[in-house]
Amino acid sequence: MIDNLLLGFSTALTPENLLWCFVGVLAGTIIGLLPGLGSTTGVAVLLPLTLAFEPVTALIMLAGIYYGAQYGGTITSVLISTPGEASSVVTTLDGYQMARKGRAGAALAIAAIGSFVAAIFSLIVLMAIAPPFAQFALKFGPIENLAIMILGLATIVSFSGDSKLRGFAMAVLGLLLATVGLDAATGTARFTGDNVNLFSGIPFVEVMIGLFAVGEVMYQLRIGAAEPIRARFRDLVITKSELRRSVGPIGRGSVIGFLLGCLPGAGSTLASFIAYGVEKRVSPHKDEFGKGAIEGVAAPESANNAAANANFVPTLTLGIPGGGTTAVLLGAFTIYGLQPGPLLFESQPDLVWGLLVSFFIGNVMLLVLNLPLAPLFAQMLRIPYVYLYPLILFTSFVGAYSIDNNMFSVWVVFFSGVAGYLMKLYGLPMAPLVLGLVIGPLFEKALTQTSALGDGNLLVIFTRPIAVVVLALAVLLAAGPSLASRLRRRRLPTA
Repeated sequence: MIDNLLLGFSTALTPENLLWCFVGVLAGTIIGLLPGLGSTTGVAVLLPLTLAFEPVTALIMLAGIYYGAQYGGTITSVLISTPGEASSVVTTLDGYQMARKGRAGAALAIAAIGSFVAAIFSLIVLMAIAPPFAQFALKFGPIENLAIMILGLATIVSFSGDSKLRGFAMAVLGLLLATVGLDAATGTARFTGDNVNLFSGIPFVEVMIGLFAVGEVMYQLRIGAAEPIRARFRDLVITKSELRRSVGPIGRGSVIGFLLGCLPGAGSTLASFIAYGVEKRVSPHKDEFGKGAIEGVAAPESANNAAANANFVPTLTLGIPGGGTTAVLLGAFTIYGLQPGPLLFESQPDLVWGLLVSFFIGNVMLLVLNLPLAPLFAQMLRIPYVYLYPLILFTSFVGAYSIDNNMFSVWVVFFSGVAGYLMKLYGLPMAPLVLGLVIGPLFEKALTQTSALGDGNLLVIFTRPIAVVVLALAVLLAAGPSLASRLRRRRLPTA
């Protein structure tokens, strides 16, 4: 292990690799700031620029774009309620509320700290137990994935706000919207109206931009633009109390993110939702969630960064992409004449360990780059909203157009914005709808495959020990707090 680390540091610490690692994390941060682009698009667009590089240098830069975009998406989520990355959606719930209270600097700082801690934790585990963990991940077939999706749906309770019924209704609506597109079993088009743009389903990123960014602007214009935040510089700096409250969420989010990130296809978006849901159930500050709880930023940010690094477990050890961005990176390996898999660690040790060590270096660069700048980023909220709102709308629509370079994406953002405005107007929670839309296609695919494996009998799920354990966790997450509160009330002496 020590010899591998020394080999990795000797590879990653060359001036050329350090330079391109910095270029990667800086470019990733900027890409994450632009709504709709995201790490997958950024890596795909910049991949041709690396063809003249050495393979290890190219992969170090592309990986830097990947985890740099995770933090870049957080900045706009906190400051203007515009998620730059899908995994940053959950951060808008409490991060933006902290910003409205003059605590944007603290939210960005804890996001940077949580991301760094989660990245280091996941990388240590990745280096230590990647091959055996990959073998364990192979045990997760369609049945186990179905249980994971049910666990994800169990977190709906955490995003429902004051009304569980409204949250459930929005989640069902999200699942129904997810049925638009090609049927997972037969491949026939459903609810598309013969529009080819809908064959791949309702685009999640465009809906996310519309609901959170455009909907927020429309709602603020109706109630009257808020006054610019005039918080003092010292009010933007994170406090010791907030750091203490964030220790547990960062630890739990890191573990959840790593475990889910190791599963092919689970991705960092689902990890951030589940981490937020778990945190809301166990936190002593439940009443603050959705109103600016520091835990609501620390947990999902830690989870999505841990998951981003854990995505490399199946990618490097099995040659199976852990998510969309690692699928593009897998293509990059092929272009450079490399074959990811168990033999890669033996045939290309300098490349593998140089790449893994570069994650440490890149995350240190991100921390040094973003932590001191967090209060300065927060000064953006001093801009009068008469100038800020047009900027938000412009970046939202341009970002949407850049995804597929067609006007269909722009219209999806517009109509999603109208829907987001109406939902805010009538107090309907948006997070359950987004969660249903994210999980829907994955849930349908796992459900179809499980049904086929059980010859139409879904009870086959109870024959798999791992699936049973995950389902038990889902029940505990959904019903545990209610049962605990009932037991406490029974123990209290009656008047």
